[in-house]
Amino acid sequence: MSPSLVIAGREIREGLRNRWVATATLILAALALALALVGSAPVGEVGTGRLTVTIVSLSSLSIYLLPLIALLLAFDTVVGEAERGTLLLMLAYPLSRWQIVAGKFLGHAAILSFATTVGFGSAALAIGFSAPVLPTSAEWWNFAGLIGASIGLGLAFVAVGTVISVTVRERTTAAGVAIVVWLFLVVLYDMGLLAALVATGGQGFLGQTLPAWLLANPADAYRLLTLAAFDGAGAIAGLEAVVADLPAVWPMLALLAWIAGPLAVAWTIFARREL
Repeated sequence: MSPSLVIAGREIREGLRNRWVATATLILAALALALALVGSAPVGEVGTGRLTVTIVSLSSLSIYLLPLIALLLAFDTVVGEAERGTLLLMLAYPLSRWQIVAGKFLGHAAILSFATTVGFGSAALAIGFSAPVLPTSAEWWNFAGLIGASIGLGLAFVAVGTVISVTVRERTTAAGVAIVVWLFLVVLYDMGLLAALVATGGQGFLGQTLPAWLLANPADAYRLLTLAAFDGAGAIAGLEAVVADLPAVWPMLALLAWIAGPLAVAWTIFARREL
């Protein structure tokens, strides 16, 4: 078996042992079920399928919750092993450093993917059993796309957390940096962008390049993918006019870049790190 898969399996077992898997799954399932059962109450009668309304609600929730869960999973990927003294033991085996990074990423990716699929899938089942009118096949496909995009968002922040973990020397520092990164990318970035748009009236360079600014942030790329790309969801969220001409492939590529790019940076830093 590949050393990376062995390390991934170890991360999954640790996640089961310290209840990370159960906790993340229960949190996502509870919130997803609550939003699904509320139905269209938050937005009134919009003439849109209940599952589409749930996609909007879940995507808004995921932007805040999934990045935080992902960063908490990954912030001590390497620095935690170094503090416990097990990193030197791992490197004593015939393992390359990229295999360690890849294995830990795959393990965390599996935990997050399972939690997201089961958690959000429970909302879909609740709607399927309780809705007076069954969702259309297009709505089911959109919901499946929501789950896939949510996993992509989580993996992007797992990769960012891995960069943090290979850069700092103490777990407490890594935790603090992870919170700051979450705050900036999820909250402050959009606030700054909105303030700039208001100040310029949406005109000029910023207004013309707004989609690019949104794609530069993994949380906003996820928002564009889940709200603007799925039929009906963008109209509810008010983003349809902003990205009317933006192909859905661009947000997908942006999320993939936010996974591959930080992983490459993490491996480069870890390869040069002196223990």
